[in-house]
Amino acid sequence: MSAFTNAQHQQKKYYRTSRLTLKERDSLFGYLFVSPMLIGFILTVLVPLGMVFYYSFQTRNMLAQTWSYAGLDNYAKLLGGDPIFSKVLGNTLIFTAGLVPLNVILALVLAVLLNRLMHGSTLFRVLFFAPVVTSAAAWAIVWRFVLQGENGTLNSILGMAGIEGPNWLRDPNWAMFSVIFTRVLKNVGLNMIILLAALQSIPREYEEAAQVDGATVWGRFINITVPLLGPTLLLTTVLTVVGSLKVFDHIVLMTNGGPANSTMVLVNYVYFQAFKVFDTGYASALAMILFVLALGATVIQWQLRKRFIYNEV
Repeated sequence: MSAFTNAQHQQKKYYRTSRLTLKERDSLFGYLFVSPMLIGFILTVLVPLGMVFYYSFQTRNMLAQTWSYAGLDNYAKLLGGDPIFSKVLGNTLIFTAGLVPLNVILALVLAVLLNRLMHGSTLFRVLFFAPVVTSAAAWAIVWRFVLQGENGTLNSILGMAGIEGPNWLRDPNWAMFSVIFTRVLKNVGLNMIILLAALQSIPREYEEAAQVDGATVWGRFINITVPLLGPTLLLTTVLTVVGSLKVFDHIVLMTNGGPANSTMVLVNYVYFQAFKVFDTGYASALAMILFVLALGATVIQWQLRKRFIYNEV
């Protein structure tokens, strides 16, 4: 065999061995398509989260641009040195515990009603979903005027009926309820649309078979509709819980955490410590507590999914 023929043979052998298989090409294209999202996630989520965790062990003053290693001092301050933190944490739990059930239950009721409504359902969907796409700032400002004291729209209407309404946003007994209620009205339309889509995907044969067997409307709803909506209810609950822990602008514009810190939740307190007190290290420790709360709530709900929805354990 000549040297030229041998070189051609070696070149063909090289191309055959270096050529990617179909599975390898699919994997390569998959990684290429995923890489922009993965890089964005690393740069915008993992890296900032790591920096916040790093800053939480420091004493940092953003205004003076000074910092020093503090160890666990910020976390020790959370546990015993900050009298406001316990109240803020309690407010956060109350806000979440009030908003999530009210939002999900109201969304389910509206979805069921719209699923049975034959005429005008499109109009009602638009009416209930309109607040979702409305600016959160505009929504909060409008409700702040509605819920004012004597000059508020709501109290003026109640006054016509001979009822003296409270100062909804300045009374510590009513401020948290007012914030929760207006926030529910703001976002209930999103969960309603999700649950409505899930309801419409349930085969009618199940309900018709139960009706033939003599099941009541309530029995069909509890024993057939709700179990089939289990995964969707889990999704809406998780989204609502995580969203409730991130509510910032709504509370700032309506009450700014008052009166007497009765509506100050954890995310507002993080902002206060970072951009009002300029204690970035302590604000980072607060942010880590907020992260742990959101992560813990998600894990707990995921375990409940396995136990009560899919019966995996």
